Amino acid sequence: MMNLFQLCQFTAARSRSISPENPSGNAGSGGREKPSGEGHPARELGLGWKAKPCITLAAGTTTDLADIEGPGVIRQIWLTQTGKWRDHIFRISWDDQPHPSVEVPVGDFFASGWQVFGQISSLPVCVNPGSAFNCYWQMPFRHRARITMENRGKEDSVLYYQINYDLTDIPENSLSFHASFKRSNPLAYKAVHTLLELPEGEGSYVGTTIAWGSNNSGWWGEGEVKFYIDGDREFPTICGTGTEDYFGGSYNFEVVGDSGGYREFTTPYSGLSKVIRPDGLYQSQQRFSLYRWHITDPVRFHHGLTATIQALGWRSEGRFLPLQDDIASTAFWYQRLPSAPLPLLQGRDELEII
Repeated sequence: MMNLFQLCQFTAARSRSISPENPSGNAGSGGREKPSGEGHPARELGLGWKAKPCITLAAGTTTDLADIEGPGVIRQIWLTQTGKWRDHIFRISWDDQPHPSVEVPVGDFFASGWQVFGQISSLPVCVNPGSAFNCYWQMPFRHRARITMENRGKEDSVLYYQINYDLTDIPENSLSFHASFKRSNPLAYKAVHTLLELPEGEGSYVGTTIAWGSNNSGWWGEGEVKFYIDGDREFPTICGTGTEDYFGGSYNFEVVGDSGGYREFTTPYSGLSKVIRPDGLYQSQQRFSLYRWHITDPVRFHHGLTATIQALGWRSEGRFLPLQDDIASTAFWYQRLPSAPLPLLQGRDELEII
């Protein structure tokens, strides 16, 4: 990642940017769109003014957002759009692999799975008013980067976006960015939710987002997060102590003496960015948006990785209750190419939020 000291160092990299005003990203190709139609707001200003800041994502189609010839690195992605976030599938493919390395509903990719704004002020992802998604994950590629957005909805939607990148040489040891989505709704009784399962490959696990819907009254976060590394089978190498602990909080995300219950927070590495409270503290159908970035503590793997999370609450007599909650997670990792196809993404009805 870039840092402040690197800003004062000369580099041969060339800055480029793709947006509706410059869909090719080529040098000197921005702002060439002519105002079209008598009702266009720039009709009296002419060429070079704000003529095409957005595109239409037609219902039932996939739209190319970027097709970049490398080598290079994507530095930042900003977008905002209309429509249901779970209806829009964000995909990225690297170096002409026949399958995407990123395939996630757009809101979940930006740690916002519930179609409700919650500010996030973290290092790799920021969500800002009114519904602005920002991604700062560094994404190197050697030959080609292709970014698309599928609209699974029944209506057209509008997308504003900008993709900023450098054309530059990539170090030999650079890994490729991946992200994969999975929803368990509901999670089977006494089952664990699998965040990621890679039977083989080498790389680094770098982040988790979860949109967690509680289908029970009471506390829902006693479950542990576990990482099975390089052939671990029955027992993992890394075993956490509880859900809120993994996401950087403690004691139910509450503050002693505060009658407000769950306390939302957003930090560079972890957060509980949104709590939806339909019925009050600890009542059924509450929903939570959480993120945890392994930026200073990536989970390294050399021969595959499996990451899981348990769902545990409380039942009578001080016993744990295996929960059957709605858990929608996105796993983020870097891996050496070629990589295996991602698990099949669930259908529109299976992803829908009611």
